Amino acid sequence: MTVPASRVRRRPRTPGRLLPLLLATALLLPVAFLVVRGHRLVDADRELAARERLGVEYLRALGPVTEALMDAQSAAVAGRPVSRDALDRAVEQAATVDSRIGGELRSTERWAGLRAKLEGLPSRSLTDPEAAFTAYGEVTDLLLALHGKVRETSGLIRDPGSDSYFLQDGVGEEMPEAMVATGRLVDLAVLAQRRPAAEQARTVGELAALRFAALQPAGDLVDDLQTVVDTSESAAIGAEVLTPLDNYQRAVEALAALSRPTGRTQELDLTKLAGARTQAQSAVRELQPVILDELDRVLRQRLDQLDRDGLLILGAGGLAGLLLVAFAASGWLSRRSDTPGGRRTAPGGPAEATEAVPWEPPARPDRRPDGSVPVLQPAGQSAGPERWRPFDAAR
Repeated sequence: MTVPASRVRRRPRTPGRLLPLLLATALLLPVAFLVVRGHRLVDADRELAARERLGVEYLRALGPVTEALMDAQSAAVAGRPVSRDALDRAVEQAATVDSRIGGELRSTERWAGLRAKLEGLPSRSLTDPEAAFTAYGEVTDLLLALHGKVRETSGLIRDPGSDSYFLQDGVGEEMPEAMVATGRLVDLAVLAQRRPAAEQARTVGELAALRFAALQPAGDLVDDLQTVVDTSESAAIGAEVLTPLDNYQRAVEALAALSRPTGRTQELDLTKLAGARTQAQSAVRELQPVILDELDRVLRQRLDQLDRDGLLILGAGGLAGLLLVAFAASGWLSRRSDTPGGRRTAPGGPAEATEAVPWEPPARPDRRPDGSVPVLQPAGQSAGPERWRPFDAAR
């Protein structure tokens, strides 16, 4: 007799099915963290580069103001009529730039104070050249301070690039300082001819100090630009900078030599000094737009690279996420296909069956038309008359 097999229920394999999903989730979290972190760093660098471009724009507007202010100072010290047209135009252009980007660079307050001083300068030459020299000196100090403020708040002073750092240092600090010191040196030489002999010793000391103040930033400017020319991959910067740079260097050296009093009378050749200053200003006028254009080009190129880096980070993060999701989905589906779903096995079959087939009695043979049940014959025997003859004989 066949004994019915017991029904065996297998415990669901939920932990095995959840393992790929848990593993994919565990890997997805650090990937998401790295993507977000990298994208934030790229955004911070991009904001810095964009703000630096605003600083370049502001420095471009301050260049004409510096040149016009030094020309007005020279006219006031020499007793010539002061033309305010060039200075007023430069001030209006700078005011337009400040009204647009001064709030972001936090330079509006300093510009307002400088503009008030500029507008307060007399339109006519002062009767006292010494007073004019002092008054213009206060304004130029404020102008140099504004240059430094723009470099600081725009981030130019902390630029991470080699070429861009030397470019911004040269055009934002060394160049305006050299222009102001050069103008003061020539104007003090003019004043020295009018001072009494008792003040000659003091005048010689002041000339030496201004000569050093003009030579130091001029030398630093030459070094900065020479470094950029030697290391930059741009061929245009070298061709456009070398000629005006050589002219500027020669003009500054001539100024330094001509500002040393010679002879017993300690006289200076004011005509040659003025010519050397004009040559230096002309070289600066050529250098400044070239440097600013190159600096802006480097920053724009950096912005483009940062945009590409941001897209690469997002693309790599998205691809990693899709791969992890695909890994989790494939693991989940493979586990489901391996798990028996309602499969039955015969009694005594493998132990891995979910449930055994219950025992059922053998099927009864079909009844005859008269209702009797045919006798089952053993295998190998026939149901004919020969089978019953021994039984009939015994009876």
